[in-house]
Amino acid sequence: MSGAGLRRAALLLGACALIAIGALSVVERLTRERIENARAAAERAALAVVLPPTRYNNDPIADSVWVRAPQWLGREAPARIWRGRLGDRPSALAMETTAPEGYSGDIELLLGVDAAGTVIAARVTRHAETPGLGDPIERERSDWIESYNGRSLGDTPLPRWTVRREGGDFDSFSGATLTPRAIARGLGRTLAFLQRHGEAIWAAEPGARLHFEDAPDARD
Repeated sequence: MSGAGLRRAALLLGACALIAIGALSVVERLTRERIENARAAAERAALAVVLPPTRYNNDPIADSVWVRAPQWLGREAPARIWRGRLGDRPSALAMETTAPEGYSGDIELLLGVDAAGTVIAARVTRHAETPGLGDPIERERSDWIESYNGRSLGDTPLPRWTVRREGGDFDSFSGATLTPRAIARGLGRTLAFLQRHGEAIWAAEPGARLHFEDAPDARD
């Protein structure tokens, strides 16, 4: 092949490479957008259970913050809080929290609370409790978790956020005490956290990362 032919072949090869790179970039961008859209849709669907759309007219995902409060929320990792507003007024929020005293370890929860501190709904998002015995904590298997709906520290002081056999206000279920006790305590402690630090959480800029080093009072 002559020199001119080699140059033409090289140019053609280079052009093909550029076209291929461009096509891959477009595919990658479209794939990334689809994944992000699917993730956002799944996130909104999960939030809708504990933070109904009727509770806000902003975008709670865009208006979310991160909070690290291990003594309150039972976890070292930051917890995400999605804030729902009606106009400029706080309406309700959803947040991650952890009950660290389950029979088989941590029980992770998603909790919805209105601006007055009343539970909208709670859902277990991850656990390792014994199959069968721990099933009632899953909403798909039991309505037990619904017993927290409408409760607050106003009608149930924090020391009573435990099971009845320990002087609390909440039912356990057959064959298990540690699991329901852990959830009751974890949810009560989370409400107490919001009662103490809610003003700072609502005032924080979207995307802020807050850190609280204090702990519940000993009497709690």
